[in-house]
Amino acid sequence: MAQLFDPFTVRGVSLRNRIAVSPMCEYSSDDGFANTWHLVHLGSRAVGGAGLVLTEAAAVTAQGRISAQDLGIYRDEHVAKLAEIAAFVHAHGAVAGIQLAHAGRKASTAVPWEGGKPVPPGHGGWQPVAPSAIPFTPDGPTPHALTRDEIAAIVRDFAAAATRAMRAGFRVVEIHSAHGYLLHEFLSPLCNERSGEYGGSFENRTRALRETAAAVRGALPADVALFVRISATDWADGGWDLDQSVRVARELAALGVDLVDVSSGGAVAHQKIELQPGYQVPFAERIRREAAIATGAVGLITEAEQANEIVTSGSADIVLLARELLRDPYWPLHAARALEVEVAWPLQYERAKTRPDFIKA
Repeated sequence: MAQLFDPFTVRGVSLRNRIAVSPMCEYSSDDGFANTWHLVHLGSRAVGGAGLVLTEAAAVTAQGRISAQDLGIYRDEHVAKLAEIAAFVHAHGAVAGIQLAHAGRKASTAVPWEGGKPVPPGHGGWQPVAPSAIPFTPDGPTPHALTRDEIAAIVRDFAAAATRAMRAGFRVVEIHSAHGYLLHEFLSPLCNERSGEYGGSFENRTRALRETAAAVRGALPADVALFVRISATDWADGGWDLDQSVRVARELAALGVDLVDVSSGGAVAHQKIELQPGYQVPFAERIRREAAIATGAVGLITEAEQANEIVTSGSADIVLLARELLRDPYWPLHAARALEVEVAWPLQYERAKTRPDFIKA
């Protein structure tokens, strides 16, 4: 079986290990533009030894941002700074990836450290959109229910963003279809009360995601990897669940998706999540086994031995770390030491690789 520090190759992309930086919103952009914060944040994780460094959710339209401070890839002018970041990540041995997203009905909010509440039009916000005119919370804004033509336009926006991502030099593209954002909203019966071709049956509720995956795959070269992040369950009665996640993973594989990044939750405010270390790993394991597609596991993965066991057991092909990599950007280097695996350190840091005997590990 594979080990945590074994390479992982998908299409023409080879990761130096099975550790990925999970997309984490930084809420530090102006009109979608990346800046030096993003360069240092993402670049330090590449220096820290991760195999794959994914950007935070990059909105494919201005309307699709969670907040006005979100990263974007909806303008050609966004490409230059993103290209600088991708080049730095690649120069330090990691693979640069980007997550493409549309926030749907969870758009137009304040940043978390300012409360995260909805920001109305006229106060710097805008009208959110969704499959159905159902607010996320009872006192939240009612989103505009998308028309068929508007859905088609958003699919094209995802494809255009993928084209910009190629100009920026990214080697992995991930479609965000989790955490209650737009594509997940189409999947979940708790968010999607449409009739017709985008609502009701499993086939219709998955149509927007399938169309988006096909459009993005068509915009990418054959040697660029395509991931999709899903919420395996809504953690709520009557919602999207693991059985449906297995089914959609099979369909995504047939469309040229290479890996399913398996998270959960976010669709509804009344979810009841059963938190514990590695609580989402069983979802990744079942999807990998039954849908015959590579998976990524995420969620309260903090220890080197824990991450290695996920890979060696065949539960997932890669692990994606979020908060643990905020606490320690050099977690991969420290994990290698804990697992007694020899890995290269940046030449600039090589003199710190070996601890003196009198310093405890």
